[in-house]
Amino acid sequence: MNIEATKEIETDASLQAAEIVAQNDLFRKALIDPNAAIEMHSKGIQGQVFVTPGVSGEGPEFQAAALAAVSTDTHFAEGNDPYGDHTFGAVTVRDQKLFWKIDLYDADYKYGSDRPFDPAVTRRVLTIMCPSEY
Repeated sequence: MNIEATKEIETDASLQAAEIVAQNDLFRKALIDPNAAIEMHSKGIQGQVFVTPGVSGEGPEFQAAALAAVSTDTHFAEGNDPYGDHTFGAVTVRDQKLFWKIDLYDADYKYGSDRPFDPAVTRRVLTIMCPSEY
């Protein structure tokens, strides 16, 4: 990000939301797309992925299908994306509904990020879960 763009995003919530959306979507896409993973790393976007016991208990093939479904999810509406930042979604894998959630933390994964649009100080945690585990 150049200096002018950095100054502009500091004061514009809609630009911040758009940057968070782009980063979150790239982070999810990188789950199964090696080219997206390269792009994500080149932009300094970092994070971790967790599956809950309900998802992991379904086995590795189910987990792979869940990652694929989350990575390609494009169903965003005010009901599941009230902030317009693509941090939550619902997918169906083998007739089982799953939720996914991205939380934006500081670089130490201790607190929420003060600058969630800035990959230099933000780390993502994507959790894939059964609705009963939400």
